[in-house]
Amino acid sequence: MKAPKPKPQVTKRSTASTRRSAADRHFFAASTNPAGPNRNLFDVIERGASVRRHRFFADMRLLLMPAAISAIMQWGTYAAFIIRANRSDWNNLAVVCMVLTIIPFVSALILAGVRSREFPFTLSAVLTMMTYNFGVVVLSALRIPISYTGLLAAAFVCVVIMVLAASRLTRASHEKMAILDFPHADEAADLIGGNVTKVGLKASLGSYDVVLIDGETHHTPAWNIQLTRAQMRGTHVLPWFAVLEQKWGQVTPDHFDISHLAYSPSQIYYTRAKRWLDLLLLTLLAPFLLPLGLLVATYIKVIDRGPVLFVQTRRGYAGKNFRMLKFRTMRTGEHGGATKGKDERILPGCHLLRRFRLDELPQLINILRGEMSWIGPRPVSLEIARQCERRSTVYAARYLVLPGITGWAQVQYGYAGNVKEEIEKLGYDLYYLKRISLDLDLEITFRTFRTLLTGSGSR
Repeated sequence: MKAPKPKPQVTKRSTASTRRSAADRHFFAASTNPAGPNRNLFDVIERGASVRRHRFFADMRLLLMPAAISAIMQWGTYAAFIIRANRSDWNNLAVVCMVLTIIPFVSALILAGVRSREFPFTLSAVLTMMTYNFGVVVLSALRIPISYTGLLAAAFVCVVIMVLAASRLTRASHEKMAILDFPHADEAADLIGGNVTKVGLKASLGSYDVVLIDGETHHTPAWNIQLTRAQMRGTHVLPWFAVLEQKWGQVTPDHFDISHLAYSPSQIYYTRAKRWLDLLLLTLLAPFLLPLGLLVATYIKVIDRGPVLFVQTRRGYAGKNFRMLKFRTMRTGEHGGATKGKDERILPGCHLLRRFRLDELPQLINILRGEMSWIGPRPVSLEIARQCERRSTVYAARYLVLPGITGWAQVQYGYAGNVKEEIEKLGYDLYYLKRISLDLDLEITFRTFRTLLTGSGSR
């Protein structure tokens, strides 16, 4: 007797497979291409997928001019060293200049591809130096006689220009941007500036690079569906004040909360090392600044027999008070109150000291004591601090970092002569608290030198 044949076990699988095949046929039948679907994603786009814009070319356009300026300035710098050395090998000079032309454009290509908002200075400097080293290797491989001193000088020019270009790139805003409708949408769009489109609930958000929202208005079920779809398409969804913050380098105090701070490991490591960097810089500059300080002290003592130093108690780190030191630039007994332009209380010749901030030199002692840093929020007097603390609930947040001789608020806003102006400066100090980093400190340093050269903001 023959054994019965086993029943087929693929009935359900076959049915499911048939259903999938029918669904596939129905799906691909939607193709507008009579020859069938292509492999280049055009059919997918025709079914509703969108094409995301790439910022690379827009970023590259912003870097082309700095790269061209860098190339021209490098030619002049390197040629000056060659002419000074009485060399006449112009063919070799032409080859070197060609390589020097390529270097900044290659750096621009890399910077546009790895755009960084957090580390524009260090990243651009490192990438430019790496590109430069590769260029020197190429010249050495070609056995081109080169002036290493001239190349070093040209490299400095190239790095400075590309760093400045990268810094400008971080604040460039060329994305297609929309702001969702809410009661103050028009006002927010005007503050942000540029091409910002106000859209409603039923608008298609997938065509925008950035969608700006208001937290109080748009965290609702109706809006969440639209925002989720936009995020799945690759659109960045941001609070509108975050874009304003990036553009102006200023935090809106009304939208600031300590819980919003999220520091990266690099920021934490940098703040740990900052105290040692302060002492290192103090040690390196002491041989130059100490004689200058003695000269200023001698001048003040000669023209006015009073004390050389002006000591004032100010609010410092963690809300603790400390005695801040300055050179006395006003007549004895005339300190107090805001300083005005052409203030008659200022000693003869001390306007120049104040313009170049030489009256701040004794604060090197405050740095040595650990009461201040080179860079941080500018410490204010106790009376101003008390009034500001009463007027703003977040003013005390600026005490979370060491006060500084210079700072982001100083280079962006300048001198504050009253409580109202001090409150206006608060947004810049909060921005520094949020974005503290080596790159931001370097930018503050460069802006401080520019301020010293122009004398802007001095009183």
